[in-house]
Amino acid sequence: QLQLVESGGGLVQPGGSLRLSCAASGLALEEFAIGWFRQAPGKEREGVSCINNSGGGTRYADSVKGRFTISRDIAENTVYLQMNSLKPEDTAVYYCAADGLGPSVCGITPNYDYDYWGQGTQVTVSS
Repeated sequence: QLQLVESGGGLVQPGGSLRLSCAASGLALEEFAIGWFRQAPGKEREGVSCINNSGGGTRYADSVKGRFTISRDIAENTVYLQMNSLKPEDTAVYYCAADGLGPSVCGITPNYDYDYWGQGTQVTVSS
């Protein structure tokens, strides 16, 4: 059974760092593109970053470029989102998603068609 499980969220002060993990089971990362999205209360879902099935293609939202880095560990079947220089506006529930239909590219538009979603992990940036 295909499953995505996010972890690593928490409370951090502005300027701090967190690393989110998206552990995949029932799928091989080489066959899927993985995206990270976030949704804050009262706001629409926002694409944050993604990585294609080869690992050679990544995208970032303008709001996180230079601060966030997406990576993956094939052996662990896990995708990571390293978040540095966190800001209060980064506060949201973060979700990872998998796309197996067109994995050679990945997208972070809000309605990009990902097939599978995790349950989310809360990130709160506050002093």
